[in-house]
Amino acid sequence: MFRKWLFAPRSVKTYALIGESGTGKSFRAVLVAQKYRADCIIDDGLLIRNNRILAGRSAKKEKTFMAAVKAALFDNKERRDEAVNSLREEKLKRILILGTSEKMVNKIAARLDLPAPAQIIHIEDIASQEEIEKAIRTRKIEGKHVIPVPSSEIKPGYPQIFYDAIRIFKRRRMIETLGSAPQVHEKSVVRPAYSKRGKVIISDAALSLMVVHCVDEYNAEIRVKKTAVRDDKAGYRLALTIDVPYGLQLGETVQELQRYVIDNIEWYTGILIEEINVIIDKIWEERE
Repeated sequence: MFRKWLFAPRSVKTYALIGESGTGKSFRAVLVAQKYRADCIIDDGLLIRNNRILAGRSAKKEKTFMAAVKAALFDNKERRDEAVNSLREEKLKRILILGTSEKMVNKIAARLDLPAPAQIIHIEDIASQEEIEKAIRTRKIEGKHVIPVPSSEIKPGYPQIFYDAIRIFKRRRMIETLGSAPQVHEKSVVRPAYSKRGKVIISDAALSLMVVHCVDEYNAEIRVKKTAVRDDKAGYRLALTIDVPYGLQLGETVQELQRYVIDNIEWYTGILIEEINVIIDKIWEERE
């Protein structure tokens, strides 16, 4: 299967900055983009160039955590098309995508018809453990989120939850890890509505029932014998043991089933599925 690229893979190069939520990616995004000469930053559902929002809607404007995840992944077709059109019109050569995992940045790249990131930078490469822990505490305790654009770009969309503006000066560590940088970058700090509502957790039992339902929707003849759910930092990992009827094209069917389950669960819940492993335990015939 060949992808119809809106941008020739040789004409645009993508980079990724990866780190857990709240570790300071947006805080450092402009400096990272400058080091890799990226024309544009894609962060939390926004397409940003030269301190200006070109397209998208900030995930931080959403009222729920799940809605924020979907916004960050450009789940909405209208906003996704808007971003793709802006990318085409701007004729960008280098793009920095921010995300919590390689899976997330790859998914964003694919949805915006961009090549997969050619280079991945981890937040641990450019920030000390102390800086990361401080950022996480600020996120958890105060609910503060950073958007890498000036307050003049953000404030009109945050009439009630706009919190503050910060100016980031070069520090020795930033110079050492990121190279030369302008003396000041202005960023906006907001406090989204969903940051006050606590974390949304889906139980293993509920997620397993959703998996069984998805399999039944995909093909009622496939029998689910066992499901296993594991939650790690990158996302949920699922293991699915099934019996299938004789005559199915197993390779194609299993791959389609994996995509169907992942796409539907991520669509309806907003959680990220890192992987789904399918184990075929038995092939049965009608006479059984």
